Amino acid sequence: MSVTRRSFFCRAGAVATAQGLALRAQQTPPEKRADPRQVAADAAKYFKYSDRRSTVSLIKGENRRKNIYDALIAIDDQIRPALKAKKYVYVKPNGNESLERPVAGTQADVVRGIFDYLAPRFKGPVVFGDTGMAPAKVCFTRFGWDKVFAEYKSLDLKFEIPNEDQNHWGLMYGIDYDMHVIPIRLGVRFVDPEAFVISAAVMKTHNFVVATLAIKNVVVGAALHTPPGVGTFALSEKRKFHVGVRAANYNMFMATQRMLPMNWGVGVVDGFEGMEGNGPGQGTPVGHRIALASTDFLAVDRVGLECMGIDASWPGYLNYAYQTGLGQYELAKIDVVGAKIADVRKKYRLHADTDIMLEWRGPMLDLPPNLGRNRPPLEEDLSAYACCTQTV
Repeated sequence: MSVTRRSFFCRAGAVATAQGLALRAQQTPPEKRADPRQVAADAAKYFKYSDRRSTVSLIKGENRRKNIYDALIAIDDQIRPALKAKKYVYVKPNGNESLERPVAGTQADVVRGIFDYLAPRFKGPVVFGDTGMAPAKVCFTRFGWDKVFAEYKSLDLKFEIPNEDQNHWGLMYGIDYDMHVIPIRLGVRFVDPEAFVISAAVMKTHNFVVATLAIKNVVVGAALHTPPGVGTFALSEKRKFHVGVRAANYNMFMATQRMLPMNWGVGVVDGFEGMEGNGPGQGTPVGHRIALASTDFLAVDRVGLECMGIDASWPGYLNYAYQTGLGQYELAKIDVVGAKIADVRKKYRLHADTDIMLEWRGPMLDLPPNLGRNRPPLEEDLSAYACCTQTV
């Protein structure tokens, strides 16, 4: 790199500035040094909370298929207008670790309930595709999804794995464990404005973000996967969501912000048999006999948490979405139709590591809370600082 007279003086000025700042920090008593966290003191008043009222259907019954259908029928007047504006429906089931723990996956009767609703109301293509860690095609037969397809000749059905197309994808930006920006590629279906996305989720506790419901089923499932037989989970874009408790919550929020305005249609949560304990891979069944649905994904997740007896302030990604107006999270502004939350609430046993998951709410302790140094700056510090401020 050539050094001009201008850049020389810029460099010298930067060094002098750095020396002055370091000396000032050294001379300032610790109790009087500015805490960088103080800039967040008035943040709450600038959050863009949603003012709109949202509706969540909550159905209790002894027939899983009927519960799902009834949950959708209860909000039919809200679904239809958005459905008519889209060219095709994409149903995202929950496969994930379900080959070993069947309770974690979307059951065939959930799919039947969704198709029962769609059949007389939508004549366009319906794409059904799993994107989880477990082989999607194996899930297709393991959970009887293939048999369901055979029952609905009137629907234009197609099964695919929408996040394995390495040539077409959407892009979002998240952070890694060290809070460095990273690009995360998303399957093209998840960012297609012509799609009406239905999240067919399962009510479960989780080993990273406390609970997984309608939103998480979509955002993590959207991450571009490696092609069949190529690479491992470590090479999947999905791995970028599993980079520490803080980053995981933030990246799920960023994915929600990226995708929700594009095509999210209705969030469906199957709680006929939920999962508690060390979910989603090692949890145990909970006979709950409920189903939920809403065109507001955040609202349906909030009601789902209430039904599970989980503090709504615990999942970070949902709280971030609430603070930025991506949906309704205040119960007072959510109209629950059907059953009453109080009548169906069960206290789910949480994951054993929940206390660790909640550390996202506290201060970061891995770095000093203050940038002032109690020593003169090292030569390499000054060099780096000058180079960063140099005029090119």
